[in-house]
Amino acid sequence: MKKKLFDLGIPHYITIETEEGSCILKGTGETVQRQDVTVEITGGVNCRKVSITARDSKVRSVKLRWNSPLDKSSRLLGSSWERTFGDAQWKGISGRAFMPWYFLASCQEKTRGYGVKVRPSAMCFWQADTRGITLVLDTRCGGVGVELNGRKLEAAEIICMEAEDCTSFQAAQAFCREMCTDPILPAYPVYGSNNWYYAYGDSSEKEILQDTEYLMELTKGAKNPPYMVIDDCWQEHHRLNEYNGGPWRKGNEKFPDMAGLAEKIKEKGARAGIWVRLLLNEDEKIPEKWRISHNGCLDPSHPEALAYIQEDVENICKWGYTLIKHDFSTYDIFGRWGFEMNPYPTQDGWSFYDKGMTSAEVVKLLYGKIYETAAKYDTLLLGCNTIGHLGAGLMHMQRSGDDTSGITWERTRVMGVNTLAFCLPQHGAFYEIDADCVGIMGNIPWSLNRQWAEAVAKSGTPLFVSAKPGLLSEEEKEELHQIMLEASEQEAHYIPLDWEYTDCPEIWGDGREKIEYNWYEEAGTCAKGNTLKYFAYIPLS
Repeated sequence: MKKKLFDLGIPHYITIETEEGSCILKGTGETVQRQDVTVEITGGVNCRKVSITARDSKVRSVKLRWNSPLDKSSRLLGSSWERTFGDAQWKGISGRAFMPWYFLASCQEKTRGYGVKVRPSAMCFWQADTRGITLVLDTRCGGVGVELNGRKLEAAEIICMEAEDCTSFQAAQAFCREMCTDPILPAYPVYGSNNWYYAYGDSSEKEILQDTEYLMELTKGAKNPPYMVIDDCWQEHHRLNEYNGGPWRKGNEKFPDMAGLAEKIKEKGARAGIWVRLLLNEDEKIPEKWRISHNGCLDPSHPEALAYIQEDVENICKWGYTLIKHDFSTYDIFGRWGFEMNPYPTQDGWSFYDKGMTSAEVVKLLYGKIYETAAKYDTLLLGCNTIGHLGAGLMHMQRSGDDTSGITWERTRVMGVNTLAFCLPQHGAFYEIDADCVGIMGNIPWSLNRQWAEAVAKSGTPLFVSAKPGLLSEEEKEELHQIMLEASEQEAHYIPLDWEYTDCPEIWGDGREKIEYNWYEEAGTCAKGNTLKYFAYIPLS
């Protein structure tokens, strides 16, 4: 591979938007100013740093435009706001499309990457057309302009890379490593069981221990102990199909002793993991001022609310759980799923408690404090519904797609295979990616689930299964046993070889061996209407 960083240079146009309005300025140098707002763009080939200073104005966004066109024959691949929703794929150029955080452009045996380094202080998305490239830095505090009060906001670091004499996948891997130079990764291969995709919230301590015994059968002979992850079902106020939030200080009647359960899991030979939704909490002791105004979830920008969240994390660590899967924080902060961020992450008109912090800074603060607390106990963190670009370096693993299924194969095909293939370049560069579980509850043919489990294991990423005991035949159980043994070592690193041509890659290999999978049921896919997903930015006014 030949690769080099390159410089987009000073933007041709810079648009500054405040609560009072917007203005378009020509980029004539490293600094532009409009009234009390100053935008500085400094640096060179290695990266361009964008900083924003404002005294009184409430800054909503800064848009940078380079009139440097892409070749019309380019194929583009963008990232996602938080997770993929089965929508990742290489596409032709569209000025309507928006691409959060970074994108790749493949053309004439060269691949270029355009992005911002991880953990920026603005919510960033790109647009590309046949006349130029645009980067938007959303600096809002929730849904209103941030009040910097003279502070210099280090909004983002722009980085661009060109690679040739390599595949587009290899280029994507290299570019992810350029965007993140300080990932935190598990010290051992993480794999095991998660009870969600057959229990779906209806479980008990007794069933978790039965799951653990079954898991130990499936991993017999593994030198590296698996994880038994307790998903949504254990919390004090759990109400099946109704409420899955806190308080998180103790279990319910089906889970009378959470510390004792962690110890029992370890006694059976597994590691103990647990799921939690930290920001949704109906504890009556929580003051209203700790909550976000538009939805009542905990506001991470409030120091006392953040301290309360840290206490929850510390309590779980003290119970003995060495993996915490923290979930829903993006939805609980912004009120939108990733596919509803079109392209702005949240609605207008609300702000965090701390009006001087951008939304990106609030998210980073939350992730940082969770990591700071968990690190004292050597507890691993798996982010789900978390913003990967802001969490890189603050979480060990990231759930890279929406839920797979134990009920419907088509959902696993769309949400599982797609996210594994297209987020795989981030694996080991940002964090380890978790492409979600293999749901085994009798609804999906084993022939399909076996392929899915094998593909995850051979990719070298964490494999979790949700296997209801007693459903697999002895032959099927042995097949899964061998797959789990491979997952316990994560020595294979197969990649999708046909990812430029399909959104559900079928050919996987490691340079020595190729495997072709058939992800489709013989009767074809089952399509259902869905009016909620947005794939392109369409202005409404």
